[in-house]
Amino acid sequence: MSLENDLNNLNRDKFISLFGVIFEKTQWIAEKLLDHKPFKNKDDLIYKMIQIYDAAEKIEILDILRSHPKLAVEKNLTKHSSTEQSRANLKNCTEEEYVEFKKLNDEYEKKFGFPFILAVKGKDKIEILNNFRQRINNDIELEFKEAKSQVKKIALFRLNELFTK
Repeated sequence: MSLENDLNNLNRDKFISLFGVIFEKTQWIAEKLLDHKPFKNKDDLIYKMIQIYDAAEKIEILDILRSHPKLAVEKNLTKHSSTEQSRANLKNCTEEEYVEFKKLNDEYEKKFGFPFILAVKGKDKIEILNNFRQRINNDIELEFKEAKSQVKKIALFRLNELFTK
């Protein structure tokens, strides 16, 4: 039996354990999503989950942004973040790269009030550093929109991966 076929039969605890981690350490979206059962299929679930995220208040989005780990330097990672950062080779930084990531993370968070967020799937640490170097120069409004967009990309990657297991 596949997850897609089981969507509407999952009990609350199983549903929350699967979908409560899609948006980093933010299970309230999965809890709201439960109210939208039954789902026609996985695409219907994904669409409804993204709609909940898109409709969130700015303060709720800020909470989600602030729940994300600092790239390359954070030690306490969720399973998803650990896998994503490993695949991008962020766990194998040179001393110079690590120092630059630490400096950029600190400056970025001080400037914007949330950590730098990038959907790292398919990117390597050099691409990530270059993206970091560029985005730190954005203004707060542009960067908030970009971070919100990156969180959505991460969620979509995670959802698609969940349904292909």
